[in-house]
Amino acid sequence: MKKISNNIFFITLIFGTLVTISSNSWLGAWMGLEINLLSFIPLMNDNKKNLLTSESSLKYFLTQAFASSILLFAIIMLMFFHNNNFLLMNNYNEILILSTLLLKSGAAPFHFWFPEVMEGLSWINGLILMTWQKIAPLMLISYNFIYNFFMISIILSMLIGSLGGLNQTSIRKLMAFSSINHLGWMLLAMMNNEMLWMTYFLIYSLLSLSIVLMFNNFKLFYFNQIFNISLMNPIIKLLIFLNLLSLGGLPPFLGFLPKWLVIQNLTNMGQLFILTISVCLTLITLFFYLRLSYSIFMLNYQKNSWMLKNSYNNKMSSINLLLNFVSISGLVMIFMIYMIM
Repeated sequence: MKKISNNIFFITLIFGTLVTISSNSWLGAWMGLEINLLSFIPLMNDNKKNLLTSESSLKYFLTQAFASSILLFAIIMLMFFHNNNFLLMNNYNEILILSTLLLKSGAAPFHFWFPEVMEGLSWINGLILMTWQKIAPLMLISYNFIYNFFMISIILSMLIGSLGGLNQTSIRKLMAFSSINHLGWMLLAMMNNEMLWMTYFLIYSLLSLSIVLMFNNFKLFYFNQIFNISLMNPIIKLLIFLNLLSLGGLPPFLGFLPKWLVIQNLTNMGQLFILTISVCLTLITLFFYLRLSYSIFMLNYQKNSWMLKNSYNNKMSSINLLLNFVSISGLVMIFMIYMIM
């Protein structure tokens, strides 16, 4: 019975997002966001034994309900001022609408709830929060953005996403700060090209799916679990960190491709200042991935006699292997196809 209800909520979750992105009015978009929110809350509470799950769902609900109420207020005021030709107040309302959408997507400086909510979720729900739940707010943001306000949010997202992950021991919080950093790149791509941010989002979703399935399969939540699993297959350990480096945007992995496209686009547009800041802040993200990978592969752990050989399931599904292959060698394959064509 629980599985049937979860399937129904998952279908309405998808339906809410589709309503938002296909709506031709702000009220219709708000309604889609509410359907999406009320469908995701029951999915978050799939594990009653974990108290953090209930806390995370409550934090998520309060934050999203607060953003939705302000969004509805701003939409009503926007309609009122538009009909009465108050152009100055229209600008303030657009900033208010943009702020609530950034709050819903988890972009800085409205990111405070995102890492805390991620910490209490299962990996599958965390994947939904990092990927699918961002589609509707980002689509609405792309319809209505203000340049100066956007620039502040982009720089803060990259700064907080980079520095916030430096001293983390929780993998879920690290993925949350990484998501905030990638969100800054998506907003940067959105300013210049509509298709560019969608391409970035699709590749980011693919990389997140690949690495989250591995973490979920091996029940990894903290870095000390990876440090202490001396019995884990070294190939699987290598794949985990190659995926992390791909997510960080290290060439020649697939994660470098969207950043490469954004860098090329910004160079052609002559926006070298914001490009330099973005690359420098993203190098910090790549630094803690590299530091983590280096530590785990260089440190030697002795096998204790009380460790069971079957304590970790070293098998991977064919889908996971395919996703790993695409994540690690996708850029090379795309380059080869491009050269042939």
